[in-house]
Amino acid sequence: MNPIFLVLVFIAASVVGYLIIKNVPSLLHTPLMSGMNALSGITLLGAVAAVGLSLIAVDSGGRLLGQLLGGIAIIAATVNVVGGFGVTHRMLKMFDKKKKKL
Repeated sequence: MNPIFLVLVFIAASVVGYLIIKNVPSLLHTPLMSGMNALSGITLLGAVAAVGLSLIAVDSGGRLLGQLLGGIAIIAATVNVVGGFGVTHRMLKMFDKKKKKL
């Protein structure tokens, strides 16, 4: 696959993501954060696919670089998913009603 095409897809996805996030009111922060965690999961799948494609389609010289960058993307997306769900869980716990002791 042509690397220029992949860069163009990345730029288009970044612009669309920014425009979507920009138009969300602050009241929807927690649901939006959960949605972003789901999108990070999709990013994780994309990184795994990119590593798989680098094993098949790239010559031996670029294969190592593709695996390295894909591995970094997998680690970063995993940290983002786990951390995001952790923060969302803590935010939602703030809205739980505390039980009064009698």
